[in-house]
This record gives sequence, structure tokens and C-alpha cells, in this order.
Amino acid sequence: MSTIVEIERAVSELTPEELSRFRAWFLDFDARSWDEQFEADVGAGRLRHLADEARADLRAGRTRPL
Repeated sequence: MSTIVEIERAVSELTPEELSRFRAWFLDFDARSWDEQFEADVGAGRLRHLADEARADLRAGRTRPL
């Protein structure tokens, strides 16, 4: 049996209170994982082209105030 299937089964057997606690934990876990990946991508320069493009648009007047 795969780990994913085991996790799915375990989650489906949680009480409503446990499921609520699991959801809160998972949202926090997922947000932290996303933040870590984003910081790694920024540190590695993988997003530099997006910043360069945004600056070029600003200089060319292709932006508007929020």
C-alpha cells in the first residue's frame, strides 16, 4: 500500500475536531513550504527576469497605480 493511500485513509477516518486541527496544521505547513521554495527561487535568481520585466514596464510607462 502506498503512503498516499495510507494518508488518505487516515484523514478520512478523523473526527470533525481532528480534521479541523489537521486542516489548520496543513495550511501552515503548506504556507511554510511555499515560502521556503519562493525564498530559494529568489536566492537562486530564478525570479530575476520577472523583476527586470516589471522595472522595464515601469520605466516605459506601462503601469498604473494600484
